[in-house]
Amino acid sequence: QVQLVESGGGLVQPGGSLRLSCVASGTMFRIYVMDWYRQAPGKQRELVAHITSGGSTNYADSVKGRFTISRDNAKNTMYLQMNSLKPEDTAVYYCHLRGIPDYWGQGTQVTVSS
Repeated sequence: QVQLVESGGGLVQPGGSLRLSCVASGTMFRIYVMDWYRQAPGKQRELVAHITSGGSTNYADSVKGRFTISRDNAKNTMYLQMNSLKPEDTAVYYCHLRGIPDYWGQGTQVTVSS
C-alpha cells in the first residue's frame, strides 16, 4: 500500500523559511516523477514544483528563485525548501506521485503571517 506523508508545515513570518518533507512508502519511489502542489482557501490546487527520477526540476513562476525541490531516493523522501515566504504562499501543501494510479499525501498547512 502506497503512502505519502508530508511534514514540516507551520506558521512563519513573511520573509521566513520552511522545509517540507514527503516520505513515501510501499512504492519504488526512485522511478517516479514527484510533485509539490498547494491549495489556498477558495482556490484551485496548483502545481508548485516537480522533480524527475533523474533530478531535473521545474517550478511555477510564482516560486522560482525562492523554492527548491529535491529528493533523496535512498530515504524515499522529497523536500521543498521554501525561502523568502510571502503571505500569498499560505496554503495546504501536498506531495504527489505521478504513477498509474497516482497518489497524494494528506497535506501540510503552511501559514505565512505576521
